[in-house]
Amino acid sequence: MEGQVGYFRRNYLTPVPRVNSLEDLNAAFTEFERLEEDRRIGMRIRTIGQDFASEAPLLLPLPEAPFETGIVFTPRVDRYGMIAVRVCRYSVPARFIGRTVRVMLRSSELVVFHGRTEIARHPRLTVKGAERIVLDHFLEVLLAKPGALAGSEALDQARHQGTFTAAHEAFWAAAKTSLGDTGGTTELVHVLLLHRHLEHRDVVAGIRAALAVGACTADMVALEARKAAQTDGRSPTVTSTVASPVPPELTDPQVTSLTLHRAARLPVDQRPLPALGNWDQLLNRPRKESP
Repeated sequence: MEGQVGYFRRNYLTPVPRVNSLEDLNAAFTEFERLEEDRRIGMRIRTIGQDFASEAPLLLPLPEAPFETGIVFTPRVDRYGMIAVRVCRYSVPARFIGRTVRVMLRSSELVVFHGRTEIARHPRLTVKGAERIVLDHFLEVLLAKPGALAGSEALDQARHQGTFTAAHEAFWAAAKTSLGDTGGTTELVHVLLLHRHLEHRDVVAGIRAALAVGACTADMVALEARKAAQTDGRSPTVTSTVASPVPPELTDPQVTSLTLHRAARLPVDQRPLPALGNWDQLLNRPRKESP
């Protein structure tokens, strides 16, 4: 067995293959194994593939119950909404700042739990000091501090990952022109919050439709996004794979209601207050005594 490991390393892993992802490396290994099926070890009569075909029925079946191979850590979320695991840092939703979370570190991913609820999932980082920051984790903070968005590392990573698209950039620019830097950025954050409940492609379609009619509001984007989904015959609402409910002890809502947001933009009501003098006469009528 050890001799064949050395053979495989010398013939397929020298020099060290360069790949873009773990999936590409696994695909390369699959191809290497296919090439080895026709090889004979030493003076054996049968090939490797023939020997495996005769031995495969004797192998034990895979266990029915899943076997967790990850390593568990319990880091504390720092004041920046980050956790440190194996000299790398990952973001979690900002509302968990100061809390201890449970991390399952697997070969290719990292999953973060608060209690039994999954709150974040990241591809595993392998470079010392690397950081993985998800823009969605900080949207509630950006509602209160919209000026922090422009120069944030979260926005830079979202651009590189393709989640913050050219459509988002165009909406942001138009919203700032119409509402000012602070108001336009706040409106963009409301649009980004829509991604938690709507498909990414539907939100992008909603942004483009809203820009086409010159409307730089999250309400219009949400309406057009739902219309785009219904046009394709799909349900407009999706459930995120990462559930992130607010802990019961954190009862202070930080997300602005769309109803209140619309009401804040309505013109001032100039109508006079209603006259209630005729109704006040009823207050002076004596009550009939019960027999």
